[in-house]
Amino acid sequence: MHKAAVEEGDHLAWCRERIGELGGRTSALDPLWYAGSFAIGAAAGALGDRISLGFIAETERQVEAHLRDHLDRLPATDQRSRAILEQMRHDEITHGRMAEAMGGAALPLPVRVGMRLVSRLMTNGSYWL
Repeated sequence: MHKAAVEEGDHLAWCRERIGELGGRTSALDPLWYAGSFAIGAAAGALGDRISLGFIAETERQVEAHLRDHLDRLPATDQRSRAILEQMRHDEITHGRMAEAMGGAALPLPVRVGMRLVSRLMTNGSYWL
């Protein structure tokens, strides 16, 4: 899981760099998202390894779907962004499978739906702020 954590840091750095290259900016809400993600991860960790690993597996599944959506909307001519997102997508799939293989429990449907709703709120909020 340490390797996965390092790769997640790489993903953030790649995105920040690419956004800068494209003349964009990151969201003013980023510190809130990082703090919230840390708190949610800590809470899942307090529930034990099976739940924590299940939370990681589900998060990675949802992130992979989010990246797939971005790839579908990305102009075919933006090969640099496409390469970054494809690598991130590959890594997310690997992280999720690793968490499942380590004994991650499948989360109940209401939890998965709640995670998806929070993710949409975060994504939509980030577009505007």
